[in-house]
Amino acid sequence: MTPSRPVPNALSWLLVSVAVIALDQLTKWWVLTSLPEYTAIPVIDGFWNWYRTYNTGAAFSFLSDAGGWQKYFFLVLAVAISGLLGWWLSRTPRRDWRTALPYALVIGGAIGNVIDRLLHGHVVDFIQWYWRDWYWPAFNIADSAIVVGAIGIALLGMFGPRDAAAVERG
Repeated sequence: MTPSRPVPNALSWLLVSVAVIALDQLTKWWVLTSLPEYTAIPVIDGFWNWYRTYNTGAAFSFLSDAGGWQKYFFLVLAVAISGLLGWWLSRTPRRDWRTALPYALVIGGAIGNVIDRLLHGHVVDFIQWYWRDWYWPAFNIADSAIVVGAIGIALLGMFGPRDAAAVERG
């Protein structure tokens, strides 16, 4: 009987998180150095603008007018969730991309927004979608990664493999 080798964990997927953070921070740098505040610049008329704005709250500006304590709450929450997802990555087989990719996207997005809160006291948003008089709240690359990752986690929970052997088979 030969001893089984440990299955490599999925921590290498944190490179995806690093790529999300880099792209997020690069685009926010571009926004802060190139776009005027609160001025819509059309990308696709009738659908998409660049629109530099700031968010001190969470999604949809939740708690944005809470008086300042929310900055620290969202910092702690993002770091805690990222830490938990990182720990789960360390216990996930590397080949299990259906689990690793969504975790890595959420970690990258969360840390991208943490960097904003630490540097600026708020999150820089700049993507604005709209249809006629209906405007979706402005968002950024980090927010997009969090949403895509969260959808992936939800789909994994609903439809993913239920046993470790299924994950190992790929």
